[in-house]
Amino acid sequence: MTVTKRLVLTSDHAAIELRRAIFDHVTALGWEVDDLGPMTTESTPYPERGAEAARLVASGQYPFGILLCGTGQGIMMAANKVKGVRCGVCMDTFSARMIRQHNDANMLSIGARVVGLGLALDIVDAFLTADFEGGRHATRVEMIKALEG
Repeated sequence: MTVTKRLVLTSDHAAIELRRAIFDHVTALGWEVDDLGPMTTESTPYPERGAEAARLVASGQYPFGILLCGTGQGIMMAANKVKGVRCGVCMDTFSARMIRQHNDANMLSIGARVVGLGLALDIVDAFLTADFEGGRHATRVEMIKALEG
């Protein structure tokens, strides 16, 4: 399956440096990235950042999104409130690969205060290079979608 190499990227104030590094990394890999910011370290509410990016993914404007906050948890929770979004927080490459292969996740969340730069980039690579396997997993993804109402 060929996926358009476009993604939306955002963070709160705690993850600006990691977001910039991820932006540089994925653009060097040929991805078109819309970086929603923030650009300053002024306090930024992660629920607003996560929801904004999630709406863009849910609308189909972007096939994928990457979210960052201090732990990755809060911004992931906000994104998952948007119908059509399946976002997982990952601290290892195995989980990042599995949320794509088994859950057809369209968003990835990382905690900037939890993982270092090298691991974060590996997590991003694992997420972006994995493909949804379908099959029995498709049935389960449909069950998740049904929970949205």
